Amino acid sequence: MQRAEEATYAEVERLKREVIEPSLSRYDGRLIKTTGDGALAEFASPSAAVRCALEIQESIALGRSSFKLRIGLNLGEVIVGADGDLFGDGINVAVRLEGAADPGGILISEKVYSEVEGKLDVGFEDRGEQQLKNISKPIRAYALGARAHGAPIEKLGAALPLPDKPSIAVLPFQNMSGDPEQEYFADGMVEEIVTALSRFKSLFVIARHSSFTFKDKAIDIKEVGRRLGVRYVLEGSVRKASGKVRITGQLIDAITGRTSGRTGSNVT
Repeated sequence: MQRAEEATYAEVERLKREVIEPSLSRYDGRLIKTTGDGALAEFASPSAAVRCALEIQESIALGRSSFKLRIGLNLGEVIVGADGDLFGDGINVAVRLEGAADPGGILISEKVYSEVEGKLDVGFEDRGEQQLKNISKPIRAYALGARAHGAPIEKLGAALPLPDKPSIAVLPFQNMSGDPEQEYFADGMVEEIVTALSRFKSLFVIARHSSFTFKDKAIDIKEVGRRLGVRYVLEGSVRKASGKVRITGQLIDAITGRTSGRTGSNVT
């Protein structure tokens, strides 16, 4: 803030809008409140909370932001206020774990660890008992997806776990028009597809911010699925010329690498 106040504020708001809030929506998390550069959310299950935290940190690590977030997770009873705000010792522990986490890392309590250990394909590092500020008893904590000093474990656990429902990422479409100005049209087409797919609650759809980190890169579809934690990937191309637009796309199984076939349409 001291070096670039307006730019810092804008980047914080962008991360909330493009990374944090979409990830919360995909894992049915409820944003309780934001406090400056922080946010408090609740989830129906520890697994959903951990998956969401992984996706947020992965999205930021793959993006161009210079920011690094800390995330703390705890499991416990809470008191719900009249305005929907949450209170209680369980909240206080989560807040203190967040403060003790590595930059770019995730720190979870032993309660969360006991619920997700063996269920998610991620690494855990036992940090031992932590004496947290204003918490009377020491809390045993585990670092998830980060080593000491914030060094990532193979990009936050190598492969993100697949969600419980069908999952898909829409990659940036290739601009085949030979006109650089048509790049905006191709990107806009992808954004429209992502928005349309996101309306289906039965689907888990990766945010545009995450999938566009692969723009203009030679990539392996299996690697995309592994890094984004999705089963299917949609890729395609757009060609616009002489008042006509041709759009093609193919749906690929990111695990097997098999395609369901290429489809195309002409629009005048």
